Amino acid sequence: MRLKNTASRAASCVMIAAALVGTLINADSSAGQSPSRRVSDIRETPTVLAIRRVSPAVVNIHGQKTVRSTAAGMAGAEGPDSFRQVNGMGTGVVIDPRGYVITNYHVVEDVDNIQVTLSNGQNTTAELVSARIRNDLALIKVNIDEPLPTIPRGTSSDLMIGESVIAIGNAYGYVHTSTQGIISALHRDVPVNDTQEYRDLIQISAGINPGNSGGPLLNIAGEMIGVNVAVRVGAQQIAFAIPIDQVIEVVTDMIEQHNESRLMTGMRASGGPLDNDGVTIANVSASSPAAREGLQAGDRVVRIGSQPINSRLDFALAMIDSAPGTPLQFGIERSGKRIDLAVVGESAVADSQSVADMAWNVLGIQAKPVAESTMRRLNQRMKTPYRGGLYITRVRPGSAADQQGIVSGDVLLGIHGWQTSTMKDLAGILEHPDMQRGPRAKFYLVRKEQTLFGHLQLAAQPARSSHR
Repeated sequence: MRLKNTASRAASCVMIAAALVGTLINADSSAGQSPSRRVSDIRETPTVLAIRRVSPAVVNIHGQKTVRSTAAGMAGAEGPDSFRQVNGMGTGVVIDPRGYVITNYHVVEDVDNIQVTLSNGQNTTAELVSARIRNDLALIKVNIDEPLPTIPRGTSSDLMIGESVIAIGNAYGYVHTSTQGIISALHRDVPVNDTQEYRDLIQISAGINPGNSGGPLLNIAGEMIGVNVAVRVGAQQIAFAIPIDQVIEVVTDMIEQHNESRLMTGMRASGGPLDNDGVTIANVSASSPAAREGLQAGDRVVRIGSQPINSRLDFALAMIDSAPGTPLQFGIERSGKRIDLAVVGESAVADSQSVADMAWNVLGIQAKPVAESTMRRLNQRMKTPYRGGLYITRVRPGSAADQQGIVSGDVLLGIHGWQTSTMKDLAGILEHPDMQRGPRAKFYLVRKEQTLFGHLQLAAQPARSSHR
C-alpha cells in the first residue's frame, strides 16, 4: 500500500510538472498578455469548452402527469383506485432549429401540457410528435418562433472504455447541471421489469439523477454520443446512456413513419445515421408522385428545399413539416449530373378498404405489412437486404394467387420489379399502366426463409374510385 501511494504521488508530481512546463512555455510565447489572461487560458479546459459548446442546445422539460395508486398499495388495506398529480421533469436536446427535440419517452409519457425551458431561460410549451415506447425515445416540437441552436452529434461506434464523458441535465430541477466521469463499460443490457429491457447501453460513472433523463452524454470534444436514460438504484457512479447511433436510427424511423402517415410521395431513402453518410433513393413506387416527377432508384439526394441532405435524419426532417399538395424541391445527382425536381406529395389518408378490396379482387389475397423488427430478423437469417413485405393472411380459392400456389404465411416482396412494403405500394403497382397492359406479372416472395418467384395471371380490375 505504501508503494502504491508513493507511485500515486509520483504520478501527481509528473502531472503538475507538465502543467508548470506548459505554463512557462505559454508565458514565454505570450509576451504582452496580462497575467489574468494567461490564467484564464489555463482554466479554459476541454471540459469547459465542451459544456459551453453544447449547453445552448439543451432544454429542460417539466409538467404534471396523472398516476394511478391504490388504497391497498398506499395504506395496506383494500380500497378503490385513486389518482394523483405528480411533477415530472427531464431534459431534451435540440436536433433541428425549428424546435424538434429528442428526449426519453418516460419524460413526456401521460403529460398533458409539456412545459419547456430553453437555455436562455425562456419558457414555452411543446407537443409530442412521435414516440417509440420500447426504445424509450420521443420526439417533441417546441413552440418557438425563432431558430434554436442544435446539438453537435458524434458517433458511438468508436467509444473507448475509460474515455472521459460529460452529462448535462435537469437534475432534481437544477437546470443545466453538468457532471463528468468516464465510460465504465459498453454494450450493457439492463432489465427494467418483466416486460422492458434496455439493450446495448453505455455504462458511465458520471453523476446521473432524476431529471437527467433525455439529456445528452458528451465526449470531451463536445459532441453528443448518447442520451442519458437510467441509473442503478442503490449504487454509486453506475449510470447508463443510449448510444447516439442507436438513438439516431430509431428517431429517423419514427420521423419516417410520421411522414408516411400524413404525406405520400412513393419513395424510400437509404443512408447511414451520421452526417456525410449520404442519402440515396432506394425505391420508387409505381404510379407515385415521385415516379411521375422522374425520381429513380439510385438517385443521390443532396438538397430538399434549402436544406442540404447529408444523412437519413436530414432527409426525414426536411419533409416533416411538408403539407400535401405543396411542392418539395429536390436537388439530386444522377450519373454525375445535377438535376432539380419538384415532387408534390399527396395525402396519405387513403381509403384502406378500397385498397384491401383491390388486393382481394385482383390478386386474391388479404395481407398486412410485416413488422419492421420481423423483417430485420428475417434479413439477418437470410443475409438479404429486403426493406419490407406484405404478410399474406388469406388467399381466395381460385384466384390468381391461389393458382400460383401462394399460401397464408408467405411474405410478398414485390411484383413486376416493384417492392410491396405496404398496401399503398401494392395499390400503386396494380394501378400502373404497365400492369394494365400486361396480363402476367412476375412476383417474388419468401416462404420458410426461401425466396420463390412465379408469374401471376391478374384478374380484371373492377371500376372504382381512386384509393388516394
